[in-house]
Amino acid sequence: MYLQLAVLSEWHLVLLAVIVFLLFGGKKLPELARGIGQAMKEFKKASREAEDAIHGVDSTPSSSANVPTPQEPDNGSKSS
Repeated sequence: MYLQLAVLSEWHLVLLAVIVFLLFGGKKLPELARGIGQAMKEFKKASREAEDAIHGVDSTPSSSANVPTPQEPDNGSKSS
């Protein structure tokens, strides 16, 4: 009996969508969806960073990979 209370049918979801539409209106729904999308993106990013930290993987690219190696200055003298 308690399990039936936790399950939402299609009609419950439709009713919930109508209530949300009435509360927030048509103009606020895109802003609300955009905010939820950004929050999900940040959550996934933080989750991935935490997982990488646990496994010891550095997800940031190495800054030394693109740095050219310094060359010794040429003083104009040749040793032969």
